[in-house]
Amino acid sequence: MNSATHIAIIMDGNGRWAEMQGKKRVKGHEAGAEVVRKITQYCAAHEDIQRLTLYAFSTENWKRPRLEVEFLMKLLNSYLKKELNTYIKNNIRFEPIGDLRAFSSSLQATIKDVKTKTAHCDGLVQSLALNYGAKDEILRAVNKIRKSEDDITEAMLSNALDCKHDVDLLIRTGGDHRISNYLLWQSAYAEFFFCNTLWPDFTIKELKKIIKDFTKIERKFGGLK
Repeated sequence: MNSATHIAIIMDGNGRWAEMQGKKRVKGHEAGAEVVRKITQYCAAHEDIQRLTLYAFSTENWKRPRLEVEFLMKLLNSYLKKELNTYIKNNIRFEPIGDLRAFSSSLQATIKDVKTKTAHCDGLVQSLALNYGAKDEILRAVNKIRKSEDDITEAMLSNALDCKHDVDLLIRTGGDHRISNYLLWQSAYAEFFFCNTLWPDFTIKELKKIIKDFTKIERKFGGLK
């Protein structure tokens, strides 16, 4: 039986959820943050899940309206400060991935502070993908190792990536069937689950069902058995 050791989620549908209710898009992001908390706490209590990687802000999201981007930055900053005690209480280590240099100095300081203060936690690892794009991640990794005199190996490249762990189960909410430049290298043999549920409506019950379905899949990794 498969174990969903590393789960990655593309949290799609916050804006549409809000618009469908006649609310501003930012209300969808606020509701989505609450779901992040619930899903993370569930995964922290699940004996098989070791890593949860969430697509929070992509390298392409800067194209969104300025006010929405500014709100997302404030929401992220306040979320991390508020969740610090939750991380520690639930033995969750926070490990961001992505190019954090684009963020304000104050947001970078908050990210660093939460990462440092949870470094001792040895339960679930929660990674937020922040200013993250898989193509950008791979390019940065190649630039780290391109001066090597040896031939670049798969292990060398994997070790140079922000996320050094293969994904077992990748979930996308919101109805779209694409992975939007997310963990391309790490998801080479991941099992993909796409659901129509908008992220603010995504529940632990639905996650449990997906995990149960995942455990029944025969994963061959290119072989016959």
